[in-house]
Amino acid sequence: MSAEFFLDTNVIVYAFDAASPDKSTIAYRLIQRALKSGAGVVSTQVVGEFLNVATRKFEAPMKAADAREFLVRVLNPLCKVYPDLEYFENGLEIMTETGYSLYDSLVLAGAFRAGCSTLYSEDLQHGQVVRGVRIENPFVEPSERRHAKST
Repeated sequence: MSAEFFLDTNVIVYAFDAASPDKSTIAYRLIQRALKSGAGVVSTQVVGEFLNVATRKFEAPMKAADAREFLVRVLNPLCKVYPDLEYFENGLEIMTETGYSLYDSLVLAGAFRAGCSTLYSEDLQHGQVVRGVRIENPFVEPSERRHAKST
C-alpha cells in the first residue's frame, strides 16, 4: 500500500470544531481530498480515537447513529492501516527513537506502514521527519511552514 498522507485524529476532530472555523475548513478539505483522491489514509487507532472523542468529548456529543454514519461514510473508506505485531514493534521503536508517547508513535508507525510521505498532525513536531514521514501541522501559517522546512 502506498498513500500520500496520513491524517491524525486531531485533524478529523477539527473538522467538527465550530469554535475554530479556519481549522475546521482546513481539516474538512483534507478529509475531502483524502476521500476523493484516495491519497489519504488513517489507521484503526485513529478511527477508535475519533469515535471516542466524538461521542464523549464534543461540546454536543455525537449520537451513536450519527457516529455510525460518519464511520461508514468517511472513516471506513479512509482506514487502510490495521495492527499486527510488526505495527506495534515499529511503534515501540519509534517511541524509543523520538521520545513520543506510544499512541503518537503508533500514529507514525501507521503513516510509515502506509508508505505516506506526510503525516498531518497538530500534536507532533512540525517539520520533523521520522522514518521518511514528514510531520506537517496543517494549521500553521505558511510562513511558519517555510521556517520549519529550512531548519
